[in-house]
Amino acid sequence: MGKMLHVANLHLGLGFTGEDLRRAAAKKLRLPESAVIRVELAKKSVDARKKDRVHFVCAVRAEVDTDEGRLVRRLKDSGVRIAGPYEFRLPAGPKAELPPVVAGFGPGGMFAGLLLARCGHRPIIIERGQPVEERQRAVESFWEKGELDPESNVQFGEGGAGAFSDGKLTTGTGDGRIRYVLEELAAAGAPEEILTDAKPHIGTDRLPGVVKNIRERIISLGGQVLFETRLTDIITAGGRVTGVKLQSREGERVIPCEKLILAVGHSARDIFELLHKKGLPLSAKPFSVGVRIEHPAELIDRAQYGSFAGHPALGAADYKLSCHLGSGRGVYTFCMCPGGTVTGAASEPGGIVTNGMSPWARDGANSNAALLVGVGPGDFGSEGALAGVEYQRRIERLAYGYAGGYRAPAQRVADFMERRASTGFGSVLPTYRPGVAPGDVSCCLPEHICGPLREALPILGRQLKGFDSGDAVLTAPETRSSSPVRVLRGEDMQSPGLRGLFPCGEGAGYAGGIVSAAVDGLRCAQAAAEGR
Repeated sequence: MGKMLHVANLHLGLGFTGEDLRRAAAKKLRLPESAVIRVELAKKSVDARKKDRVHFVCAVRAEVDTDEGRLVRRLKDSGVRIAGPYEFRLPAGPKAELPPVVAGFGPGGMFAGLLLARCGHRPIIIERGQPVEERQRAVESFWEKGELDPESNVQFGEGGAGAFSDGKLTTGTGDGRIRYVLEELAAAGAPEEILTDAKPHIGTDRLPGVVKNIRERIISLGGQVLFETRLTDIITAGGRVTGVKLQSREGERVIPCEKLILAVGHSARDIFELLHKKGLPLSAKPFSVGVRIEHPAELIDRAQYGSFAGHPALGAADYKLSCHLGSGRGVYTFCMCPGGTVTGAASEPGGIVTNGMSPWARDGANSNAALLVGVGPGDFGSEGALAGVEYQRRIERLAYGYAGGYRAPAQRVADFMERRASTGFGSVLPTYRPGVAPGDVSCCLPEHICGPLREALPILGRQLKGFDSGDAVLTAPETRSSSPVRVLRGEDMQSPGLRGLFPCGEGAGYAGGIVSAAVDGLRCAQAAAEGR
């Protein structure tokens, strides 16, 4: 077999077949169809810029019956090149006498643990929450009855916060490790489409099975996963990690270790406090706060796809909107969940946190997204590395007090714009579980959030028709879009204040989603495995 060609920018109809793909590749390559031996779909995205001509744009890997290099030189087309082989090499390094410890079993910790296990390092992974099967029951109990387990919930437990989301796998990092992450997820049972879709997702209904399969793979390779086990202290000597103190149902114990990958997630406030008390370098970082906004999925589909809305090849439409206001504030949508629901995501008693999730089919009546305003240390009302944590906590507790429990404050957009409390809802019924309290979202959100939201809604409505419709529902607050803290690290991926500590992923402030957290877990594991 000769070299494969990467052939991009192939425009195809919504119902295209494999033969259509081969025909389009042959035309792009200016070859007879018979000269294209086979094609493999590499990437597929929707082009909906012209509502009367919604179609797919594809890239393929093609095998041709001609000299590939000469063909590429002759065509001089940026969309045609020799396809380079993808290869992810496991890091080489001496096996340490003490197994490395990974704290947290979300995407960052999971992929760090998987890589270390593949390299023969027998990692010990600790997770404060439950295995995903038991965790699902705890989360359902919270959504149905308002019974919050502070140790196992939407934020904490096997799979991390991403396990109760849309399972979105998009990232703007461009890191070469992304392919490895997607292939491992597919091998663990994620839909094969994640390898080719430009905007891949797994869905909250399929994620638990994928997560469990990765856990079992790590164990089969010699790793350990300790659930319901909380990191309570880091033991140090001479400026280095020498062990970790753990708390579980069996009591307290110390595990000696020289390398600790800290992948605890953006809601592990007790760990931030521990690091701060130990004098490790932290800083408050900007993040975003706002609401979840819900519309009928049909409205979003029509706005994006016009008369093609509802076509089975398209599924539920998504969007990504943003604007920069004259005040300097940025307002944008994040974690858009087509055909999904708004969910309770609290991790501390007495606080309300919202999030969104979608099943694989994305077939719910509503679509939702976070609608966020950027905030920074100047908004927090206090100073210090943990000021953002306290800012989040104040907002979450105000919402809880207003609603008198875990029901979330919710308001129609029309009422929000007119600064009046909602007493009910119109054509859009809120999906938030454990339930909503109709009212005024400004009960918990300060004016430096509400003002920019009011200014931005009409602007975003011009970007996406119907986005600012009066019956759309705002549910508050969305406070956990990213970590409010950065745990500083150097080029060697280690804390400059403690050798052997590898701050990792979203919680440390170095990622913003499932894939970017997984990639950061790989980077930290590579550094640890190479003996840095």
